[in-house]
Amino acid sequence: MPVDLESLYPKLIHLMLDTVFVVDGDHQIVLVSDACEALLGYRADELTGTSITDYMHPDDLAITQASILRVMDGQPHLDFRNRYIHKDGGIVHILWSARWSEEDEVRIGVARDVTALMQAEAELRFLAHHDPLTKLPNRSLFHDRLNSGLSAAHRHQNGLALLFVDLNDFKCINDIHGHAVGDGVLCTVARRLEGCVRETDTLARMGGDEFTILLTDIQSAEAVSQKVEQIRMAMVEPLGAEFGGIRMPSCSIGVARYPADGEDADTLLSHADDEMYRMKRLCR
Repeated sequence: MPVDLESLYPKLIHLMLDTVFVVDGDHQIVLVSDACEALLGYRADELTGTSITDYMHPDDLAITQASILRVMDGQPHLDFRNRYIHKDGGIVHILWSARWSEEDEVRIGVARDVTALMQAEAELRFLAHHDPLTKLPNRSLFHDRLNSGLSAAHRHQNGLALLFVDLNDFKCINDIHGHAVGDGVLCTVARRLEGCVRETDTLARMGGDEFTILLTDIQSAEAVSQKVEQIRMAMVEPLGAEFGGIRMPSCSIGVARYPADGEDADTLLSHADDEMYRMKRLCR
């Protein structure tokens, strides 16, 4: 017995895990498969007859319109990504494959939810440039910011300062109380240092208990000294009760100013590092 393909196609469409949209030239949804409810939270009968643009993220309307024009001009778009608003208000990242059917005067698209993929890609990009424990920029990103800052400082004849912050006797916390507690202290330090810098500055964890701070557009040595004092004051605040009476470690801060202490990244880092160790010896 021959298979009636014409009656089978609608059943196949509604079995697909991806969502099938059929949209006319005025952006009205003519048909949508049942998978739309998992994708956007709406049943097929709620979407049919409405404008597909009503569900698009407003920031993506322009690039989506350009893709629509391309498809309606006869050029299939097989890898287009944009964002839609879910019925619950959340954002859904969608990968589209779409083409224009000239004989039916409709746009046929297959939509796949790639929100989890986009989030995973964003997480990987973040981890490539940030410390996984404190979420601060890592050594690699800091060096990029430092070189960019130096270029800008040279171009605009502005001052720049580099601070090297190291915790004193932090190893004792790890040795006595364990690395989990030590990690908690490092995160506390990171948050306190964040409260001392501007959005235009860069705070990074270089590794272990070492942090660096890039201060951009610094006008005077006094401004640097004030920032160092602000950090010292933030660091002497006691740790919270969750640390069970553990004392907040003091810190040693080395300072290097551009251009007085060097005009390139390596010289400034070396100078700040030397100054930090000099301050650490004074604390003993």
